[in-house]
Amino acid sequence: MTDIAFHFGAPNKLEYVGRLLRKAVARGARLTVLAPPAQVQYLDASLWATSPTDFLVHAVDDGQAPHAMCPVVLTSRVHGALKNHSVLVNLTTAVPADFVQFERVIEVVSVDDDDRALARNRWKHYVQQGYEIQRHDLKLKGAE
Repeated sequence: MTDIAFHFGAPNKLEYVGRLLRKAVARGARLTVLAPPAQVQYLDASLWATSPTDFLVHAVDDGQAPHAMCPVVLTSRVHGALKNHSVLVNLTTAVPADFVQFERVIEVVSVDDDDRALARNRWKHYVQQGYEIQRHDLKLKGAE
């Protein structure tokens, strides 16, 4: 069964995801980031704009070819070609289709009231499906 974790209280979701990706890749994880197209573009640009020592190898999924060698794939839709990634980071407002193909789903939630309300709906969906959820309060951790 897929592990589900919610990271609550991110002051800036996209900056937080950048740090999360670097830490996870350093530990050997392979991740797919699911986000709306504008956020995919922003994340791609921000990951390219980092210093050479902080650069994170990544690809933007164009739906044409699998990115089997890339530890991070940014995409706007989940599909079977992403099966070699074990972690899905969800930045969308809905429960991702086919999330069960991943070992772990990380839901990143900002401090925005609307974002928190949408996250509560996703939380309820996972619980209704029988998933136990890990909660991480980023305010208590200093957003690290």
